Amino acid sequence: MKASDLLVKALEHEGVRYVFGLPGEENLDVLESLRASSIRLIVTRHEQGAGFMAATHGRLTGCTGVALSTLGPGATNLLTPAAYAQLGAMPMLMLTGQKPIKASKQALFQIVDVVEMMRPVTKYTQQIVNGSAIPSRVRQAFRVAQQERPGAVHLELPEDIAREDCPDPFLFPIEKTRRPAADSKAVASGVAVIERARRPLILIGAGANRTMTSHMLQRFVDRTGIPFFTTQMGKGVLDERQELFLGTAALSEHDYLHQAVDAADLIINVGHDVVEKPPFFMTRDGAEVLHVNYSPAEVDPVYFPQYEIIGDVANAVWQIGETIHKQQHWESKCFLDVKRALMDEMTAQSDADAFPIKPQRLVRDMRAGVPEDGIIALDNGMYKIWFARNYPAYQPNTVLLDNALASMGAGLPSAMCAALLFPKRKVVAVCGDGGFLMNSQELETAVRIGLNLVVVILRDDGYGMIQWKQDAMGLESYGLKFNNPDFVKYAEAYGATGVRITKARELLPALRSALDAGGIHLLDVPIDYSENRIFTRELERVAAESPSLKATKNGG
Repeated sequence: MKASDLLVKALEHEGVRYVFGLPGEENLDVLESLRASSIRLIVTRHEQGAGFMAATHGRLTGCTGVALSTLGPGATNLLTPAAYAQLGAMPMLMLTGQKPIKASKQALFQIVDVVEMMRPVTKYTQQIVNGSAIPSRVRQAFRVAQQERPGAVHLELPEDIAREDCPDPFLFPIEKTRRPAADSKAVASGVAVIERARRPLILIGAGANRTMTSHMLQRFVDRTGIPFFTTQMGKGVLDERQELFLGTAALSEHDYLHQAVDAADLIINVGHDVVEKPPFFMTRDGAEVLHVNYSPAEVDPVYFPQYEIIGDVANAVWQIGETIHKQQHWESKCFLDVKRALMDEMTAQSDADAFPIKPQRLVRDMRAGVPEDGIIALDNGMYKIWFARNYPAYQPNTVLLDNALASMGAGLPSAMCAALLFPKRKVVAVCGDGGFLMNSQELETAVRIGLNLVVVILRDDGYGMIQWKQDAMGLESYGLKFNNPDFVKYAEAYGATGVRITKARELLPALRSALDAGGIHLLDVPIDYSENRIFTRELERVAAESPSLKATKNGG
């Protein structure tokens, strides 16, 4: 058996259904082996798009997504998706080609040490130097990618090794493993900490975004009545229409939600780690933290939990819920007061008919137009903060955003993968004009493979989030403006349908029509980011009020 055939057999053995990538001279044998396999090859227009799709596959399924590239520039184009998957805990395997290693006629042409290049942004990277080692290398790569904490892995297959003859394959069995359960003594200690707290508060992070963990957390909240909030990547783990949901920490400090954090004396942190941007900063005189996660906390100047329960998170939450007793001395009124103030602020301008559209109106209409199980994939920009704060998620994995690497250009490929995996669900990509144009060529891929997808382009003709930062620092606006193409014609050039929104009231019906029609639709939506300045002033006011809540927490 040819080594490339053996590689594809090993991928099939792992349950791989899709490979995302680009062909090159050095992976043509792998390409031919894929042609005769059960695996569907999704040819993208850039390796970055392939990598983002593969990473999102890992995020949405828990199974390792696979990206394919050639050597040199093809492999270097996978670096950003590798970091995206690694920091975001998304299992992904990258397969890259390489020149022959036994004899080369092209000297150092296109040669980059890809294995060493990948080492800082992967959990495992290896060059395959013998075709007979392929089954063990593939099995190890998949194991490592999916083990806690999940992330990116990489295998390099040189051109001459891909053509080797190999003995009949032995495909290693896919072992069924269970994550270690949390220690019962640690759980008992954690329960005691929660029961003696006066104002406990639950924080839900990305690591809790598992089906069983979500179920156990809901049971725990129902049993105890302890309010909860989420990180950006923890959105949707629990239904955010619940009274006990306080909001999403879209910022690290000084938002309304941080008044609740200031009032708490214990934060029960389920599934958040310091890779994601901190949802709050710990201080010596602030709330204590109980860390519940698959691995111990990495001690950081802003995160140093006093208590830890380490092990399978769903099991840990179940153990806590089975033994804890609701306490009469627990207080939650101050938290719900903060929620009411936050809701009042969030609904301001949500009915505004002004145009360009206000961010609050945009988010309200998007929530009204997307079904409960519909998926929105956010690129990175100022709108991500507005959506994280103002867009309630009803189900897990219905708000896809990246708050670990926070890379621009990921929104469209991420949405494309969601539409591929869930063809019966409504999927929307929300992109700024800057981030969209970093991978906009993937519109052609989306049209070619027959996806149903709506792409909403928020147009402000500049890098709006950086403008907000410049304003907040009191700097002059500089270096942030650019010109855009006609997005309607741009979409039509790829065979998609383009619609230009000219009034605020046009957005919701246009979104619903596009979702119902199927195919690829692009909505060009001018947005008014002057609200960002108002947002900044409101945050400054909230920051000034926080000391009064600290006094309340301390009995003042």
